[in-house]
Amino acid sequence: MKCPGQDTRYWKPGSIFEVTCPECGNAVEFFQDDTARKCRQCGHKLVNPRVDFGCASYCPYAEQCLADLPSGLAAAREALLKDRVAVAMKRYFGKDFKRIRHACDVARYAEKALQNAKGDTTVVLCAACLQDIGIHEAERKYESTAARYQHQEGPLIAREILATLRAKPELIEEVCDIVGHHHHPREEETDNFKIVYDADLIVNLEEQHKERPIPRKRLSEIIEKGFLTPAGRRLAQDVLLEEHP
Repeated sequence: MKCPGQDTRYWKPGSIFEVTCPECGNAVEFFQDDTARKCRQCGHKLVNPRVDFGCASYCPYAEQCLADLPSGLAAAREALLKDRVAVAMKRYFGKDFKRIRHACDVARYAEKALQNAKGDTTVVLCAACLQDIGIHEAERKYESTAARYQHQEGPLIAREILATLRAKPELIEEVCDIVGHHHHPREEETDNFKIVYDADLIVNLEEQHKERPIPRKRLSEIIEKGFLTPAGRRLAQDVLLEEHP
């Protein structure tokens, strides 16, 4: 069965259209499922201005569909990876909405921190989504959610998810390294690790505070001493001190 977007039976008027080549002005015909086409007159490669890559965040055949993107849009494929990882995480946790919400909150705060901190967005957000991915196996094998068991079980699952999504080997290694010690910073850490660690700490403190309010003075002390980045510290102040006075 074809994807409906590629099956001509579902096409409507406008599914075949022309785009003017920016190099020579020649008309280049596009079908709606084309990712790119070359101008017959000058050879310039044009990207389909109407193509929508949203389905690539969940489709298992996204790699084949996007394989012929011009090099200038390689970042688009990279950007989609974090969305596909988020979908895979949700599928893995199934109906465990508590863990899904936690992972999504960590990713949300990590993304906010990235606005004021140096880090690789794809690595950070993939790691943020997968940092607790070993928790089910830890519970199953050891009847515990202790950090050491999560660190032990998480990287193998994260690696399988990322490999299935055909992530780059170097990205897989870094994300799995973060997952494998995300509760325990080493003496020297990467910027990517620090952002994920701080985002996770914000979520943990926020969850604790909702269950049993933490005195403001204690929260201030934790924020001052417990965070690894200025961006994480400022974000924690906004989230924990301003939203929960």
